[in-house]
Amino acid sequence: MKVGEVSKVVHSTSSALGNINKRTKLKPINKAMITIRLTIIMLAILTIYGFLTFDYKDIKLFDGILSTLANFKVMFFEPHFVHFSFQDAIYQALVTMGLALLTTLIGAFFALILALFAAQNLSSARVSNMIKGFVAFIRAVPTVLWVLIFAVAAGLGSVAAIIGMTFHSVGYLIKAYSESFEELDEGVIEALRGSGASWWQIVFQAVIPTSLTYLVSWTFLRFEINFGVAIAMGAAAGAGGIGFDMFMASSFYLDLREVGSITYFILFFAILLEIIAQTIKSKLQVKI
Repeated sequence: MKVGEVSKVVHSTSSALGNINKRTKLKPINKAMITIRLTIIMLAILTIYGFLTFDYKDIKLFDGILSTLANFKVMFFEPHFVHFSFQDAIYQALVTMGLALLTTLIGAFFALILALFAAQNLSSARVSNMIKGFVAFIRAVPTVLWVLIFAVAAGLGSVAAIIGMTFHSVGYLIKAYSESFEELDEGVIEALRGSGASWWQIVFQAVIPTSLTYLVSWTFLRFEINFGVAIAMGAAAGAGGIGFDMFMASSFYLDLREVGSITYFILFFAILLEIIAQTIKSKLQVKI
C-alpha cells in the first residue's frame, strides 16, 4: 500500500470517528435521574446515621469492629482441628457434595419432563402458563422454608433437606430449561411437523440435541447453588455434612479456630466446583 493510500485510510477513519463523536450525545439529566440520585444519597446518609446512633447497649461500635477483626484473625490465621480429624472433614465435605448432587439429579429429571410442557413452542398456552405460574410460586419461597415445611412430615434431617432442596431445584430448572427450549428456531419445529414427525420425535431429534449444552450448563450451575444450600441445611435442618460440623463448632464448642478450618474446606470445594464448571462451559462454548 502506498503512502497516499495509507493517508487516505487514516483520514477516512479519523473523519468517521469524528462523525461518531458528533452523533454521540450524553443523556440530559431529567427528573428520574435526579430522583434516583437523591434517593441513593438519602439512603447512604440514613445508613451512616443509623450506624452512629443505634443503641448498642454497652458495646461500642468501633470496639465491636475491632473485636470482629480479631475474631477473623483467629479464624483464618490460626485454624486447627480439635473435635474431628482432617479425614473426617473431607468425609463430611463429600457428604455435603453428595447431598447437593443427589438433589440436583432428581430435580433435573423432573424439571426436564415438566419443562417440555412449560415451553410455549412445545405446548399449549394454557398448560404453559399453569406450569410457569406454579413454578414462580415455588421459586418465591426460600429453600429453607420448603425444608421446614417438609420437616413437619418427615422430621428434621437429611430426608426433609433432600425433598425441600429438590422441590426448589425443580422450580429453578423448569424455568431455565423451558427458556432454552423456547429459543429454538420455530422453523425447525415447523419443518419436522410438516414432514410428519410426532411430538416425541421433535423433542428427541431437535429440541433436546439443540439445547443439550444449555441443559448441562444450567444443571451444573444449580449443582453449585445446591452445594451452598446443603451447607446451610446441614446446620438449619440437621442434614449432616460439613455444615452441621460448622454449626457445632460455632455454637456448641465455641471454637473459632475450628470454624476457620471448616471455612477453608468449604472454600476449597467451592473453588474446585467453579473450576470444573468453567472447564465444562468452555468446552461446551456456552455463555450463561
